Amino acid sequence: MTLLSSRPSQPVEPGLLSRALEVAGRLANDATDVITATAGRGAHPSTLDSPFDWVTDTDRILERHTRRVLTAEFPGIPVVGHEFGADHGADVAEYRWVVDSVDGTANYVAGVPWCAYSLALIDASGPVVGVVADPYRAQIYAAARGRGARANGKPIQLVDRRVTAGAIVCTELARKGPWPGMGGFIERAAAAHAGVRVLGSAALSIAQVALGHAAAAVLHSYHEWDVAGSVAMAIEAGAVVLDKHGEDTTLPTDGLLVAAPGVADEVLSWWQETATVAP
Repeated sequence: MTLLSSRPSQPVEPGLLSRALEVAGRLANDATDVITATAGRGAHPSTLDSPFDWVTDTDRILERHTRRVLTAEFPGIPVVGHEFGADHGADVAEYRWVVDSVDGTANYVAGVPWCAYSLALIDASGPVVGVVADPYRAQIYAAARGRGARANGKPIQLVDRRVTAGAIVCTELARKGPWPGMGGFIERAAAAHAGVRVLGSAALSIAQVALGHAAAAVLHSYHEWDVAGSVAMAIEAGAVVLDKHGEDTTLPTDGLLVAAPGVADEVLSWWQETATVAP
């Protein structure tokens, strides 16, 4: 039986937690205003391999704004971002900020109402503070280590599930398409009478678990900046976070499962078995 996290988390100075939450919340509100005002406009396709690897003016503008504010408010804490990479020393710093200014850019470009702004403060134990803006639903999700998770200021507490039948399980495509074993994973879920959804934002997929809308989310691969904010939210709401081997790891390097505790083992078995037999 999978248990809730037993990993030790290093203590964080309460003043830092409070300031980080406040500043991250302000930045998430700024991002909400910009994203809702510009969705479906101003996209410029990049020359990367995938036709859905878009770069937009909004991505750059929001990340620059985020970096300016964080650098002023938290001098000495480096920033790692999707668009402009990592500040010097980010890999060895006690704390670092990670930001994805538009997670779900292809949806944003097309005007599909499913994308997010994700920001997190991380230390060696994982997310310290996480904030995710869901602009189209006018929601700001925020969490801090040991202080719980909230949606627009209202506490979130995951209600556990015991069965996957009738539940939704979220996943996301890999960079170049379906991940190895994804078809088999969907078939296993269907055999258990669960539905798999691929919605186009890793941050929001994980958030659905914390909010109780989905039983689990499986990301075969991901970037830290995509998920750290919503992983903070999921942990504080009571979700299980595991790697592909079932180890209790906050931000594993080779895939991520976030789930209600009562169904984590079952969904993990689908993932392990189908990934093993995939070519």
